[in-house]
Amino acid sequence: MKNKNSAWEHVQLGAAIADLKNDHYRTLLALSATLELLIDKGLLTREEIERKSALMEAEMDNLIGGELRPMG
Repeated sequence: MKNKNSAWEHVQLGAAIADLKNDHYRTLLALSATLELLIDKGLLTREEIERKSALMEAEMDNLIGGELRPMG
């Protein structure tokens, strides 16, 4: 009976991953559309978005890197 439960858990996990991929795609699509509208309306430039993205990525790298460094 354990094998059946294990197999079913794998099926459920696969379905959950598929749902996450769909949610991720829809989120990226909405974000892309929003950014394009902001650029089209002249509220932001691509360069501003790229600079902010690079800054946020560097901050995240520092945060993650700091957690991985030994203390003391």
